[in-house]
Amino acid sequence: MRGRKVIRQYKAGKRDFSRVRMRKANLEGADLQDIDLSWSYLGEANLSHANLTGAKLTGCDLIEADLQDATLEEADLRGANLYQTNVTSAQLAQAKSIEGAILPDGARQE
Repeated sequence: MRGRKVIRQYKAGKRDFSRVRMRKANLEGADLQDIDLSWSYLGEANLSHANLTGAKLTGCDLIEADLQDATLEEADLRGANLYQTNVTSAQLAQAKSIEGAILPDGARQE
């Protein structure tokens, strides 16, 4: 699925995008509050400056994704794979949970 299609469907009211495959999707600057991307594949996706407040990212594969300046306030990142993702510890501190997540350095969050 392409980023433009997700944004268009999101604007039309859809919130459940769980288990979608969006490798290298461009979602830069998108307002995606409360979106459900649980168990989705977003490897190398551009989510920089995106608003992911309250997003469900449980089990989401975000390997090498760009989350620079993305808002992760109250986002659920339990079990997400953030290996080599461009994200700061300050951003992760805003999240609701990162329990069991694989952090950018490869360590698992307890």
